[in-house]
Amino acid sequence: MALTINQINTASLADAIRALDGVYEHSPWIAQQALAQRPLRSVTHLKQLMADCVRHASVDAQLKLIRAHPELAGKAMVSNTLTAESTSEQSKAGLTQCTPDEFERIQKLNADYNARFGFPFILAVRGPRGTGLTKQQIIDTFARRLTHHPDYERAEALRNIHRIAELRLNDKFGAEPTLGNDVWDWHESLAQHSDPGYAEQGQLTVTYLTDAHRACAENIRQRMLECGFDEVGIDAVGNVVGRYHASAPGLRSLLTGSHYDTVRNGGKYDGRLGIFVPMACVRELHRSGKRLSFGIEVVAFAEEEGQRYKATFLGSSALTGHFDFQWLDQKDANGIAMRAAMSHAGLKIEDIPRLKRDPAQYLGFVEVHIEQGPVLNELDLPLGVVTSINGSVRYLCEMTGMASHAGTTPMDRRRDAAAGVAELVLYLEERARIDGDSVGTVGMLNVPGGSINVVPGRCLFSLDLRAPNNAQRDALATDVLASLQRIAERRGLRCTVEESMRASAAPSAPDWQHRWERAVNALGLPLHRMPSGAGHDAMKLHEIMPQAMLFVRGENAGISHNPLESTTNNDIQLAVEAFSHVLRQLA
Repeated sequence: MALTINQINTASLADAIRALDGVYEHSPWIAQQALAQRPLRSVTHLKQLMADCVRHASVDAQLKLIRAHPELAGKAMVSNTLTAESTSEQSKAGLTQCTPDEFERIQKLNADYNARFGFPFILAVRGPRGTGLTKQQIIDTFARRLTHHPDYERAEALRNIHRIAELRLNDKFGAEPTLGNDVWDWHESLAQHSDPGYAEQGQLTVTYLTDAHRACAENIRQRMLECGFDEVGIDAVGNVVGRYHASAPGLRSLLTGSHYDTVRNGGKYDGRLGIFVPMACVRELHRSGKRLSFGIEVVAFAEEEGQRYKATFLGSSALTGHFDFQWLDQKDANGIAMRAAMSHAGLKIEDIPRLKRDPAQYLGFVEVHIEQGPVLNELDLPLGVVTSINGSVRYLCEMTGMASHAGTTPMDRRRDAAAGVAELVLYLEERARIDGDSVGTVGMLNVPGGSINVVPGRCLFSLDLRAPNNAQRDALATDVLASLQRIAERRGLRCTVEESMRASAAPSAPDWQHRWERAVNALGLPLHRMPSGAGHDAMKLHEIMPQAMLFVRGENAGISHNPLESTTNNDIQLAVEAFSHVLRQLA
């Protein structure tokens, strides 16, 4: 018989602790501290309270918790002394049926890991979908995490312990994230399509209007039809558009969506999560026969990443009326012009101007997106509310000094271009840090024709500066460029700077941000507000209508643009529930 939150709220402390026994391995203090904050609002609230107890515990208490867990396929498994929960989890992952070679490999990894970190390797072997990782996935993860810094790995062990606890609580309360499972499965289905040269290596790459890209569009189109959208089509730039009609004609619509193209060798959730979450909400409305006092328009934007062509935000730019027709003459690495690619895909270029949306017909734009960063992961929070999409400016720069002999040029006589740029990099780190949410990056750093025994005479480098508002961005840029000039003058160098991109910040519309906040609060989660350092389609729609975003936690320290990009069925479930709550608020 599944537990209920009401039973936990009304039970004695001792009985409630017993009911939660085994959620955190041999650590009843976590349940005791969490239960002291009753009444609990939901299973999600309980999970969050327990995770918070661990996060605020001392390092010694955290290490004791980690060491309370058994090794994978270790001595406790062989001697049948695992807890019932651990026995079930390791058995479902196939660790009780290892081949001799697999068992030997895991034992070696266990020994190496313990020697390096002083605690056992912890992995939620039931995985992000809850159905279990393969033995090879477990071994690969084991080997990868051996390279981590000890502090980072301790945090990673705790994150996996929280995932184990979440799955055990699901079992105790009969809380199956069915919508999260469906959306997770949709991502897996879409990820079967990848560009040639990457697909053969098991890598995910989907660039604008390739065969894989067009297969993704068809996959999404079919899925929208299955979800019950009234109108589904692919527009003149390749966006997949689904419309779910309002309860009466002439009512405005809520616009939402994200992109389905990827970076090269990227992850499965960047962009795509913001397509599938609202699709799941529409499907549930359709299944229950409900219409709202507004329509829902979901757009799977065809292009955002700028991978095949230099242009970015092709899909959302068409909706704002800012599609630049000069882009059509851009050519990819194979010399294929965008115009030719669009014609080959059967898209009607002459129809692009008609894609511009009339803001008067829309309530606003909302977007769900994986965070693409470590913040929510470090806070043990599944959802975060975006306050603003950072404004950015980029520069391509060249520092010029004098190439000279590395052995015969005294240190005080050098005009070292690379050393000047290195000084700027250190300044940039300190200057961006004082602003809090500003960031600065030198992502490209190159000494053309450099030699091991030559003082660098030229250094090519980039600057990427971002901040939550334009004024803060511009102040950062002013200070960095002024520092660059001072460094060059003091070192006897010359520097040229070319601005290559400038994008305005896109602050969330207050009323729409508050809707996301109310949705997160209704789920029993703490509210965390945060800026987005990455650009999103929402920043384009911001040009013509109010917008606000919801972030969803990523696994593996929130890494993105990487095959390790991931999230869980439970976090997706919460995103769907939050989106549904926003729909109810609007209705």
